[in-house]
Amino acid sequence: MLNAKISGIASYVPDDILDNDMLSKMVDTNDEWITTRVGIKERRVLKEPGKGSSFMGVKAVEKLLKETGTPPEEIDLLICATSNPDYRFPSTASIIAHDCGLTNCYAYDIQAACAGFIVSAQAARAYIQAGIYKKIIVVCAEKMTSMVDYEDRATCPLFGDAAACVLIEPTEENVGIIDGEFHVDGSGLPHLVMKAGGSVKPASHETVAAREHFVYQEGRVVYKHAVRDMLQSTLSVMKKNNLSIEEVDWLVPHQANLRIIEAVAGRTKIDDRKVLIDIEKYGNTSAATIPLCLDDYKYRLKKGDKILLTAFGAGFTWGAMYLIWAFDTQPTKEQLKRDKEEEKKRQKELKQREKEEKSGKEEKPEDSKEK
Repeated sequence: MLNAKISGIASYVPDDILDNDMLSKMVDTNDEWITTRVGIKERRVLKEPGKGSSFMGVKAVEKLLKETGTPPEEIDLLICATSNPDYRFPSTASIIAHDCGLTNCYAYDIQAACAGFIVSAQAARAYIQAGIYKKIIVVCAEKMTSMVDYEDRATCPLFGDAAACVLIEPTEENVGIIDGEFHVDGSGLPHLVMKAGGSVKPASHETVAAREHFVYQEGRVVYKHAVRDMLQSTLSVMKKNNLSIEEVDWLVPHQANLRIIEAVAGRTKIDDRKVLIDIEKYGNTSAATIPLCLDDYKYRLKKGDKILLTAFGAGFTWGAMYLIWAFDTQPTKEQLKRDKEEEKKRQKELKQREKEEKSGKEEKPEDSKEK
């Protein structure tokens, strides 16, 4: 049976950076509060007037075509995962396909919120295995800042803008997308939603005045469900594929909140050096977080690496995917330097943690005597 492999990957982030200090001048917050609660230092913002999610998607796809040497006319299908389409209609996928000169492909959008990448990749896998298409681009394009209320200190630090994409092709090698598991629970609707702008509550003076055209999130409820559901789906995919945690080379969770990432990774008992995280630089870019993170760290990935992806988003919709990486990328000097700095930082944090634990143990006997 044919497998569906990722044969190329690319991403695009806007040049403009909104860091925590800048954000603190816009809303009642500060760098320490944001960093300790969600692990984000900065996020990218697409500021150009008249530019939407498709603009970033086009940039990412053009880069992908160039780096893989793929002629635009060879693409059979483009799937765009986005919660932030340029328009209610036409589809953002149709705009990206047109602007990239994909003259021989079909294109459509998928709305699976933050799980959009793995859901779209699973659809691409099915098309490949059925022999319907041979070259598919999955692009995730999210202008999240268009949905952010910069008067809401609970949500505005979380989101940033980005696009990332992959080329998926057939192969007879034992690489590519091996398995996926997906779930949806519509009872999550009131906890993570944009309240107005759809057919239930169309835009009006009242909805605008009530600030109902922004992301609404009940953080504690979302955190609880995200940790539980991302963990369970990841463990389920591992069990179905007889994967031990030691055999997993990389875990790439949706980059929504550092606490969620650490909770999921910690409960799988995976080595923290195998968990890929870039939330500090980009924030939550919704469907784009997983492919953006993969592209950010692709120089670490080797052909044959076993990778777990997991995501959770509005709906609630969530799942996990198991893939075997299909190509090698040579790291640059800057990337190698980055790895050394990250390992140095990790060792420092480990020593500090050990010191604190040792200090705590030494204090316990004295505490017990006093009692």
